[in-house]
Amino acid sequence: MDKIVIHGGERLEGEVQVSGSKNAALPILISSLLTDGWNTFHNVPDLVDIRTIKKLLKSLGVKIEEGETLRINAGEIGSCEASYDLVKTMRASILVLGPLVARMGMARVSLPGGCAIGARPVNLHIKALEDMGAEINLKDGYIEAKASRLKGATVYFDIPTVTGTENIMMAACLAKGTTLLENAAREPEIMNLADVLNDMGAKISGAGTNVIRIDGVDELHPVEATVIPDRIEAGTFMIAAGMTGGDVRITGCDSGYLDALIAKLRDTGMDISTIDGGIRAVGGEKIRSVDIKTLPYPGFPTDLQAQMMAFMTIGGGLSVITEAVFENRFMHVSELMRMGADIVIEGNNAVVKGVPKLKGAPVMATDLRASASLILAGLAAEGSTELSRVYHIDRGYQKIEEKLSSLGANIKRVKR
Repeated sequence: MDKIVIHGGERLEGEVQVSGSKNAALPILISSLLTDGWNTFHNVPDLVDIRTIKKLLKSLGVKIEEGETLRINAGEIGSCEASYDLVKTMRASILVLGPLVARMGMARVSLPGGCAIGARPVNLHIKALEDMGAEINLKDGYIEAKASRLKGATVYFDIPTVTGTENIMMAACLAKGTTLLENAAREPEIMNLADVLNDMGAKISGAGTNVIRIDGVDELHPVEATVIPDRIEAGTFMIAAGMTGGDVRITGCDSGYLDALIAKLRDTGMDISTIDGGIRAVGGEKIRSVDIKTLPYPGFPTDLQAQMMAFMTIGGGLSVITEAVFENRFMHVSELMRMGADIVIEGNNAVVKGVPKLKGAPVMATDLRASASLILAGLAAEGSTELSRVYHIDRGYQKIEEKLSSLGANIKRVKR
């Protein structure tokens, strides 16, 4: 199994290009299930999760042509079953449920897996489809859904759910009548998906707000579309600049999607500015500790909580980090403490007391964003850090060691 080795203490400087967003690409690729013909998608990142969703689509009979762009044809769907072997590694696989029921009238989808960062129940997806007239059965670890044609309904989500909003928004495109999604998630990735669906001929309004309206149509047509840049990758590089006292230009990203992070980084003493086509992040002379509370968008992203915690381990005071989106998302804490961090967990709060210096150590990734936090810690640490279980980082960051190396980091992947 590969590992990543980091020799810390190098200042990051230069320019790095952000890849396409994993969290936007996954539902956009799945949306091809709603069409008959060749869809063309640009800026799709080369990640393990993307390869997994392509395998899943192929298992359904979907044709895929790969190159600089990705072309997908779901004209002949030969199966409506997403098996456990394919779904178990990635929770986003549940997104095939809505499109399959909407277009094919049936679906059999395994209950999903993914990162072990707490319960992310699919009951909101199931209830919404039932509200739209689907017959749902849970049997042998699978969700079985049937509907001759889904009907428009008013769906209220108890909590804003990104995959729930995406799943039901896709399903509602081919439903009869109007569907209203209330308390919908507002993430930029949902707006990207809605734009793609509208280009396919859907009638969606309100994406990016907490009420989304979908007027069902009889059919959708193929499109050519582009995946938005990955705001979480951009945020990770911004934090890396702060932790190393660096000066990094992050191109191909939209600063407007990172307002909550930018505000906090400025509070730490960093200089964050908008440049042509991206963001410039410059580390401050001293790192001021700040408090963080994760919230659904446009609040502080839970997907940047672990990275920000790594930053605060070398802050000049006390920081309280509150995880209000997922439980069990503090599994990186014990690994950061192996590197000399001073962190105390109190319920869903982590109290972080900054230390003068982290020390390199062997550490183990527990999930995708924890992997990123440990790499950042290694960049700022004294000595050598070895990160194992790097398959987690490969799920969401394209060639991260190469990008960091181009900025001056002493980092390499060691094959085993």
